[in-house]
Amino acid sequence: MDLAERLLQGDKRAAARLISMAENHDPEAVSILKTLYQRTGKAHVIGITGPPGAGKSTLTDKLAKAIRAQGKTVGIIAVDPTSPFTGGSILGDRVRMNDLSTDPGVFIRSMGTRGHLGGLSKATQAAVKVLDIYGVDYIFIETVGVGQSEVDIAKNADTTLMVMVPGLGDDIQAIKAGIMEIGDVFAINKADRDGAKRTATEIEMMLDFNKTDWRPPVQMVIAVDNKGVEELLGHIMDHMAHMKETGKLEKKRILNSKLEIIDLIQENLMRIILDKSGKEDLINNLATDVAVRKADPYTAAETVLKEIK
Repeated sequence: MDLAERLLQGDKRAAARLISMAENHDPEAVSILKTLYQRTGKAHVIGITGPPGAGKSTLTDKLAKAIRAQGKTVGIIAVDPTSPFTGGSILGDRVRMNDLSTDPGVFIRSMGTRGHLGGLSKATQAAVKVLDIYGVDYIFIETVGVGQSEVDIAKNADTTLMVMVPGLGDDIQAIKAGIMEIGDVFAINKADRDGAKRTATEIEMMLDFNKTDWRPPVQMVIAVDNKGVEELLGHIMDHMAHMKETGKLEKKRILNSKLEIIDLIQENLMRIILDKSGKEDLINNLATDVAVRKADPYTAAETVLKEIK
């Protein structure tokens, strides 16, 4: 039985193998995803983001357990910073979700960013497709939490959960800087800490400027004690229902598909440029000249482009 058939039959090892192949740019993985793409689009994809230290992993763990209590299945893609030595993920969220990893209705995968900006691995979109075909009902993408570049999550998720925590000092400032707009639901984790109500109030005040037909709810939670988690999950479900009822889910998925196509075109163009030019050596030499001011980056880019015309 080939890998595609095993995946369709819900073989967890086949799903894990295919995600690894996608991470390593294996052409067979692309071929399988092309063939089975029509099987995607059923899962509710939830992005979980927020500053480091907000307790995203603990909250993901509790939300997954709440979903499992409803008899639904869950896939978790935990995107971690990459080790510069091994290329593997440093934090390894499976350690923090140890009891979930033995649940047959949960698939957990840690993925390194491998130098990709935006807090997401380049293979994240492929992993989402694999888990969708594999057959889970919900897919969580938990990001690194690196600040404003987290807007990348909006390209991959149906619902984006922004996790904040009181006492970080710059959390609200980070929101002001731009990531406020991507949150569909807000969670104030560690809500037993001083300043939690003030943080919630500040977020509510900023949301007053949001004039869309969906007002992002702000839920106080204490993830470690499982407090407020059921209510938070309810808000996530409400958002998906709203998206379906208003036709916005289809529009968002069309936009996300467009952005993915553009990303793939850019990636393939870069590969063509590097392959056709010969010549990473050429680029390295140009980079040296630019660094010591013997050349400028604009002329260097033009030089490379001329090589592939």
